[in-house]
Amino acid sequence: MTSDFSLDPRLSGDTIAVGDLPLCAVLLLDDSRFPWLVLVPRRPALRELTDLAPDEAGLLMQEIRLAVGVMQDLARGPDKVNVGALGNVVEQLHVHVVGRFRSDPAWPGPVWGHGTRTPYPPHAAAQIVERARALFAAA
Repeated sequence: MTSDFSLDPRLSGDTIAVGDLPLCAVLLLDDSRFPWLVLVPRRPALRELTDLAPDEAGLLMQEIRLAVGVMQDLARGPDKVNVGALGNVVEQLHVHVVGRFRSDPAWPGPVWGHGTRTPYPPHAAAQIVERARALFAAA
Protein backbone atom coordinates (compact mmCIF):
# COMPACT_ATOMS: atom_id res chain seq x y z
CA MET A 1 0.00 0.00 0.00
CA THR A 2 1.15 3.51 -0.75
CA SER A 3 1.35 5.69 2.36
CA ASP A 4 -0.40 8.67 0.74
CA PHE A 5 -3.54 6.68 -0.14
CA SER A 6 -6.72 7.99 1.42
CA LEU A 7 -10.31 6.92 0.94
CA ASP A 8 -12.69 9.46 -0.54
CA PRO A 9 -14.85 10.83 2.32
CA ARG A 10 -18.06 9.91 0.48
CA LEU A 11 -16.94 6.29 0.26
CA SER A 12 -15.87 6.18 3.88
CA GLY A 13 -19.17 7.78 4.92
CA ASP A 14 -21.34 5.28 3.00
CA THR A 15 -19.45 2.05 3.67
CA ILE A 16 -18.19 -0.31 6.34
CA ALA A 17 -14.67 -1.72 6.11
CA VAL A 18 -14.49 -5.45 5.42
CA GLY A 19 -10.72 -5.82 4.97
CA ASP A 20 -7.87 -5.60 2.52
CA LEU A 21 -6.84 -7.69 -0.45
CA PRO A 22 -3.34 -7.32 -1.91
CA LEU A 23 -4.42 -4.30 -4.00
CA CYS A 24 -7.86 -3.22 -2.84
CA ALA A 25 -9.63 -2.17 0.29
CA VAL A 26 -12.90 -4.11 0.47
CA LEU A 27 -15.92 -2.20 1.71
CA LEU A 28 -19.57 -3.07 2.30
CA LEU A 29 -21.97 -0.40 1.12
CA ASP A 30 -24.17 0.41 4.10
CA ASP A 31 -27.46 -0.16 2.26
CA SER A 32 -29.53 -3.11 3.42
CA ARG A 33 -31.61 -3.07 0.23
CA PHE A 34 -28.78 -4.55 -1.83
CA PRO A 35 -25.80 -6.83 -1.04
CA TRP A 36 -23.04 -4.53 -2.27
CA LEU A 37 -19.26 -4.62 -2.04
CA VAL A 38 -16.91 -1.87 -3.17
CA LEU A 39 -13.26 -2.50 -4.10
CA VAL A 40 -10.92 0.48 -3.90
CA PRO A 41 -7.32 0.12 -5.11
CA ARG A 42 -5.10 1.46 -2.33
CA ARG A 43 -3.10 3.75 -4.58
CA PRO A 44 -3.22 7.56 -4.60
CA ALA A 45 -4.81 9.68 -7.30
CA LEU A 46 -6.43 6.92 -9.38
CA ARG A 47 -9.51 7.84 -11.38
CA GLU A 48 -9.62 5.47 -14.33
CA LEU A 49 -8.84 1.78 -14.75
CA THR A 50 -6.13 2.83 -17.17
CA ASP A 51 -4.39 4.75 -14.36
CA LEU A 52 -3.29 1.40 -12.91
CA ALA A 53 -0.01 -0.13 -13.99
CA PRO A 54 -0.61 -3.18 -16.22
CA ASP A 55 0.31 -5.67 -13.48
CA GLU A 56 -1.99 -3.91 -11.01
CA ALA A 57 -4.81 -3.89 -13.58
CA GLY A 58 -4.44 -7.67 -13.80
CA LEU A 59 -4.46 -7.94 -10.02
CA LEU A 60 -7.61 -5.79 -9.87
CA MET A 61 -9.32 -8.18 -12.28
CA GLN A 62 -8.34 -11.12 -10.07
CA GLU A 63 -9.73 -9.33 -7.03
CA ILE A 64 -12.96 -8.50 -8.88
CA ARG A 65 -13.36 -12.17 -9.80
CA LEU A 66 -12.76 -13.10 -6.16
CA ALA A 67 -15.33 -10.52 -4.98
CA VAL A 68 -17.92 -11.82 -7.45
CA GLY A 69 -17.47 -15.32 -6.04
CA VAL A 70 -17.77 -13.99 -2.51
CA MET A 71 -20.90 -12.05 -3.49
CA GLN A 72 -22.49 -15.17 -4.94
CA ASP A 73 -22.08 -16.87 -1.55
CA LEU A 74 -22.69 -13.79 0.59
CA ALA A 75 -25.99 -13.01 -1.16
CA ARG A 76 -26.90 -16.71 -1.27
CA GLY A 77 -27.31 -17.10 -5.00
CA PRO A 78 -28.27 -13.77 -6.52
CA ASP A 79 -29.92 -13.80 -9.95
CA LYS A 80 -27.05 -11.64 -11.27
CA VAL A 81 -23.91 -9.98 -9.95
CA ASN A 82 -23.38 -6.51 -11.40
CA VAL A 83 -19.84 -5.15 -11.61
CA GLY A 84 -19.16 -1.54 -12.47
CA ALA A 85 -16.66 1.27 -12.15
CA LEU A 86 -18.56 4.49 -12.83
CA GLY A 87 -16.88 7.32 -10.95
CA ASN A 88 -19.41 9.96 -11.92
CA VAL A 89 -20.07 11.00 -8.31
CA VAL A 90 -16.94 9.74 -6.55
CA GLU A 91 -13.96 10.22 -8.85
CA GLN A 92 -11.62 7.94 -6.89
CA LEU A 93 -11.28 4.64 -8.73
CA HIS A 94 -13.57 2.06 -7.13
CA VAL A 95 -15.43 -0.99 -8.39
CA HIS A 96 -18.94 -1.94 -7.33
CA VAL A 97 -19.87 -5.63 -6.96
CA VAL A 98 -23.62 -5.85 -6.38
CA GLY A 99 -25.76 -8.92 -5.86
CA ARG A 100 -29.02 -8.46 -7.75
CA PHE A 101 -32.32 -10.26 -7.41
CA ARG A 102 -35.38 -10.07 -9.60
CA SER A 103 -37.21 -9.18 -6.38
CA ASP A 104 -34.98 -6.21 -5.45
CA PRO A 105 -36.52 -2.73 -5.54
CA ALA A 106 -34.45 -1.54 -8.52
CA TRP A 107 -34.71 -4.64 -10.76
CA PRO A 108 -34.08 -4.68 -13.67
CA GLY A 109 -32.73 -1.14 -13.65
CA PRO A 110 -29.51 0.12 -12.07
CA VAL A 111 -29.13 0.37 -8.31
CA TRP A 112 -27.23 3.67 -8.53
CA GLY A 113 -29.48 6.51 -7.46
CA HIS A 114 -32.48 4.28 -6.84
CA GLY A 115 -34.42 5.42 -3.80
CA THR A 116 -32.93 6.20 -0.42
CA ARG A 117 -30.13 4.22 1.15
CA THR A 118 -31.31 2.14 4.11
CA PRO A 119 -28.42 1.55 6.53
CA TYR A 120 -28.02 -1.86 8.14
CA PRO A 121 -28.90 -2.17 11.81
CA PRO A 122 -25.54 -2.42 13.65
CA HIS A 123 -25.92 -6.12 14.53
CA ALA A 124 -26.80 -7.02 10.93
CA ALA A 125 -23.86 -5.05 9.56
CA ALA A 126 -21.49 -6.82 11.95
CA GLN A 127 -22.82 -10.23 10.89
CA ILE A 128 -22.50 -9.48 7.17
CA VAL A 129 -18.97 -8.09 7.57
CA GLU A 130 -17.94 -11.14 9.59
CA ARG A 131 -19.40 -13.48 6.98
CA ALA A 132 -17.77 -11.55 4.10
CA ARG A 133 -14.38 -11.69 5.86
CA ALA A 134 -14.74 -15.45 6.32
CA LEU A 135 -15.69 -15.92 2.65
CA PHE A 136 -12.72 -13.86 1.44
CA ALA A 137 -10.39 -15.78 3.78
CA ALA A 138 -11.68 -19.12 2.50
CA ALA A 139 -11.46 -18.15 -1.18
